[in-house]
Amino acid sequence: MTASTSSAVLARRRPLRAPEANRSNALPAGAWWLWALGLATAASRTTNPLLLGLLVGVAGYVVAARRTDAPWARSYGAFIRIGLFVVAVRLIFSVFLGSPIPGTHLVFTLPEVPLPDWAKGVRIGGRVTAEQLLFALYDGAKLATLLICIGAANSLANPARLLKSLPGALYEAGVAVVVAMTFAPNMVADVLRLRTARRLRGRPTGGIKAVLQIGLPVLEGALERSVAVAASMDARGYGRTARVPTAVRHTTNVLTLGGLLGVCAGTYGLLAAQGAVYGLPLLITGLVAAMAGLRLGGARSVRTRYRPDRWGARAWLVAGSGVVVAVAMIWAGGVDGAALHPGVVPLVAPVLPLWPAAAVLIGLLPAVVAPVPPSAGAPKSKEIQ
Repeated sequence: MTASTSSAVLARRRPLRAPEANRSNALPAGAWWLWALGLATAASRTTNPLLLGLLVGVAGYVVAARRTDAPWARSYGAFIRIGLFVVAVRLIFSVFLGSPIPGTHLVFTLPEVPLPDWAKGVRIGGRVTAEQLLFALYDGAKLATLLICIGAANSLANPARLLKSLPGALYEAGVAVVVAMTFAPNMVADVLRLRTARRLRGRPTGGIKAVLQIGLPVLEGALERSVAVAASMDARGYGRTARVPTAVRHTTNVLTLGGLLGVCAGTYGLLAAQGAVYGLPLLITGLVAAMAGLRLGGARSVRTRYRPDRWGARAWLVAGSGVVVAVAMIWAGGVDGAALHPGVVPLVAPVLPLWPAAAVLIGLLPAVVAPVPPSAGAPKSKEIQ
């Protein structure tokens, strides 16, 4: 095979592979959040540890495959540690405060603290059974999986790009959220920089005295950044609004407030065990009303967007994969709820339901279709912003 023939073959094969991520083809932050929220919704519908472990594995694989070297991309490990802490706290509460789950397999017995009559139903110490520990483990694992899925979105979505995608009516609130999300990483970076400088100068980095000496420069740097950001926002006309009629303002408030209430009620219905029937219509109605209100509210904003995010086929595939996982898990709960919620009385081993597990694997689609982040050592000609 000649060189020209091989290059032609490679050119034909290249479109089948995900391209390298750059400023023009990077996925919108909203696509990553929809994908992660879909996985979190699926986690909220089951206590099966096998399915929860599969969801965590899917989220972790996608993060490992598509995470960049940006500061916010390092938060996934912290969310995993928080999830493990939640499981441990749930088990500790079950051991010391008891559980309503009856059990016959005694593990150990703690000294029980006598309580007054008005505290009936509450106990401290006493019998600890395998059934109550297993129930606490399942319950804590569900909450931990929710947190880990949200951590995946924090690791993959650029907060600045998420701010650019917000409607004009939410721009001011979005700026506050982005500043709050980026303040902690910057402060930690300042602390590490100052500690490294003190170590190179032979000064101690531990103890109360060192903390006080490091704290003042950190606060001074944070204040300087805040003043610089405020000056740049004022120079760009931040906060200026256009005049809109009173009727439009009132209509905007009613649609936005009513839509958000509908979204909250619909989300609660989807997360509840028996509320999926009315939850989905309420959620759709609330989303439509809220989007209409935000569209009207955007008339007050006079800002422009520089290089707005475009939702291409890859972004819709990433967001749609999370939605498919959530819908499949909700439907599985209505068809075969026992498989999604293994019992603990009597003690039975959880079984992995096949087609819900196959639906969860659809969440791996972003690891295939999302643009590949550049390697850490490769030169970056186009920075992702």
